[in-house]
Amino acid sequence: MADNIATDLSAAGPGAVGARVPRRGARTGPVAEAVLIPLGALVVSLLLFGAFVATARVNPLDVYRYMVIGSAGSWFSFQNTLTRASPLILTALCTALPAQTGLMIIGGEGAFVIGGLAAIAAGLPVAGAPPVVVQLVMACVGMGAGAAWIAMAGALRHWRGVNETISTLLLTYIGIALLNHMVEGVMRDPASLNKPSSYALPDADMISLIPGTEVHWGLVYGIAFCVVAYILMFHTTFGFAARMVGGNPRAARLAGLPVGRIILAVTALGGAAAGLAGMVEVAAVQGRASATLAAGYGYTGILVAFIARQNPLAVIPVALLFGGIGASGGLLQRRLDLPDASVLVLQGIIFVVILASETLFGRFRIFRQRER
Repeated sequence: MADNIATDLSAAGPGAVGARVPRRGARTGPVAEAVLIPLGALVVSLLLFGAFVATARVNPLDVYRYMVIGSAGSWFSFQNTLTRASPLILTALCTALPAQTGLMIIGGEGAFVIGGLAAIAAGLPVAGAPPVVVQLVMACVGMGAGAAWIAMAGALRHWRGVNETISTLLLTYIGIALLNHMVEGVMRDPASLNKPSSYALPDADMISLIPGTEVHWGLVYGIAFCVVAYILMFHTTFGFAARMVGGNPRAARLAGLPVGRIILAVTALGGAAAGLAGMVEVAAVQGRASATLAAGYGYTGILVAFIARQNPLAVIPVALLFGGIGASGGLLQRRLDLPDASVLVLQGIIFVVILASETLFGRFRIFRQRER
C-alpha cells in the first residue's frame, strides 16, 4: 500500500495528499511576495531605528549615510563587510536547512563554538603536516562535530518528542560552557594569562587570504556551501522528500519516506555548516580557541535565515547586509558618538518587524496566483 501511495505522490507532484511542499524555494507565495514583504520590513525597521537614534539628538539621515559609508564606502570597508558576512552565511544555513523539514533550529551558536573547538583540537596534533592536510582535517572534524551537535536535537525531536527550539537553545549554553571549560583547563596555553585560550595554530596552517584582498577563503566556502545546499534541497529527490516532511509529515510517512533519517540528515547538514563556520573562525581569524569564539554569529544567523525565507541562495545577500550593518558600527561611534552596540539595536528591531511581517503573507490579492 505504501508503495502505491508513493507512486501516486510521484505522479501528482508537490501538491499530493495536502503536502503543501513549496516550489523552487518559495515557501509562501510568489517570488515577488517573498522579496517585497521582507524588503518592506527592512525599510520599516530603518525608520524605527531612525526614530530611536533621533531620541539621542542624532540626525537619522546622517546615521543612514555613515552606515552606507562604513559598509561599502571604500574597498577597505567592503572587505570588512565581506569578512563579517562569511560566518553569517554558514550559521544561517544551520537554521535555514532544518526549516525545510519543519524544524526551528536556533542552535547555530552552539554548533559554531563546538565546531571551532573540535577543529583546533584536531588541528594542533597534526600541525607538522602540509597546511592543506591540516586544514582538511580541521574542516572535517569541525563539520562532524557541528553535525553531531545539531543532529542530537533532530533525534530528540523525532524519537522523544523534545521541542527542537528548546533543545538547541540549551545545547548552545552547554556548548559555550564546554568551550570555556576546555580552554581554561586541559587545552589552555600557559602563556595565555589574562585571557585563557588554547595553543595557537601555526601561521603556516592558517587559512590564507583571497589574492588581492584582505578577505579569507571562508567566504568562498560559505558561498559554495549555499549553492550546493540549494541544489540539494530544490533540485534533487532527497530535497523533495525533505520538503515533503516539512510540509506534511503524515503524508510523508504514508508515502513510505524514512522521516527519521531525513530529519537526522538535514539537521546534520545544517550543523555541519555552522561547524565549518567555527573552523574557519579559528583557522582564518583568531588562530586559537578562546571565550571570544562565542561572538554571536550563530544568533545573527537565525535572523539572516528568517529574512532569506530559509532559501540557501537568498542567505548570501542577506548575510552581506548584516555584515555591512556590523561593519558600520565603528564608524557610527567615531563620527556620531553613538555606541558601537547601536547596530545591535537595529538588528533587534529588524528581527521583531520581520516576525510581525509574517502575518502579511497571503493577504495581498496582487501577489496571489490565479488558480488553474
